[in-house]
Amino acid sequence: MKHRFETEKHRSGSQNLAISVICFVLILSLFLLGVRIVERRTDAQAMETLEQAVSRGIVHCYAMEGAYPESLQYLKDHYGLIYDEDRFFVDYQVLGSNLIPDVTIIDRRYRP
Repeated sequence: MKHRFETEKHRSGSQNLAISVICFVLILSLFLLGVRIVERRTDAQAMETLEQAVSRGIVHCYAMEGAYPESLQYLKDHYGLIYDEDRFFVDYQVLGSNLIPDVTIIDRRYRP
């Protein structure tokens, strides 16, 4: 006669191992997905911060000197622009002395 609180052992050791491995892989996958989502948000925020810093530097230079900066290096030297040059490529094109420069920023580490 079976007692109602007794459990039968239907699963073998290999089945328990397989279930454990599947659970581990599932949890690891969810963790890595979460890390990737946070990383993408951080990357997007870094790009946005750099875009704002360059734009703010250009406008500040124009307000102080009455002309737009002649180069990106001028912004670095005189207005304290600092960024990770290994990570970001900044294309700075002067269109004229009275026109705001065209700035394109590319994340070299971009991962779709």
